Amino acid sequence: MPEEDLVDIKFRLYDGSDLGPFRYSSASTVDMLKQRIVSDWPKGKTIVPKAAGEVKLISSGKILENNKTVGQCKMPFGDSGGGVVIMHVVVQPSLAKSKTGDLRCRLRFDECC
Repeated sequence: MPEEDLVDIKFRLYDGSDLGPFRYSSASTVDMLKQRIVSDWPKGKTIVPKAAGEVKLISSGKILENNKTVGQCKMPFGDSGGGVVIMHVVVQPSLAKSKTGDLRCRLRFDECC
């Protein structure tokens, strides 16, 4: 694989720590990056994604779409000049679980009072 088809990407987590850098082919999809983030998530963090669907990747202020490839997203990366691209990672837990949890809390509160 030619060297220009590879991109080094570092993922910046919510607490300022980094994951990577990892080298990806320009044919890798954003979804593949998210799966790698979930599988390599550091131990001991207070916020932990359970699935790739809970992860949002942001580069140059834009949320990257799952079906796009690294090569298609190169424009938002800017002129990295062969350096490492830094993407910000945002974890958004599933809303369905949160709403159910809130309902359970309200039911328990109503039962005791």
